[in-house]
Amino acid sequence: MADFTSEIKQIPHGDEAVYRMLSDLSNLERVRDRIPADKISDFAFDTDTCSFSIQPVGRIEFKIIEREPNKTIKFQTTNSPVPLTMWIQLKQAATDDTRMKMTVRADLNPFIRGMVAKPLQEAINRISDVLADLPYE
Repeated sequence: MADFTSEIKQIPHGDEAVYRMLSDLSNLERVRDRIPADKISDFAFDTDTCSFSIQPVGRIEFKIIEREPNKTIKFQTTNSPVPLTMWIQLKQAATDDTRMKMTVRADLNPFIRGMVAKPLQEAINRISDVLADLPYE
């Protein structure tokens, strides 16, 4: 197993608003236009699942498997070439100051890990940047 962790991001909103937005994947409709169509296609989502296609990887689907209100949202792949678990941790530092950290745990053999570690870490950091900038009102 290999863990990849994002930088801690500061979100200028309370943990309840952040949790409400991130724990319902249908809210992705608000940011559909920010998703690069040249990199991700067949993007679909509902309250608990999100799926998309990435060339040359193929179709990937994430499902929310655990929610702890205002603290944690845990995802697992249901369709992926590599089994992944991802979780988002939230901690309110002040009234309008929530800190967020993303962690991805992947079942990678040493050969694959060497090839994907850097791109996966970069992707996690980019995703956490996007999540930190979402409109949480």
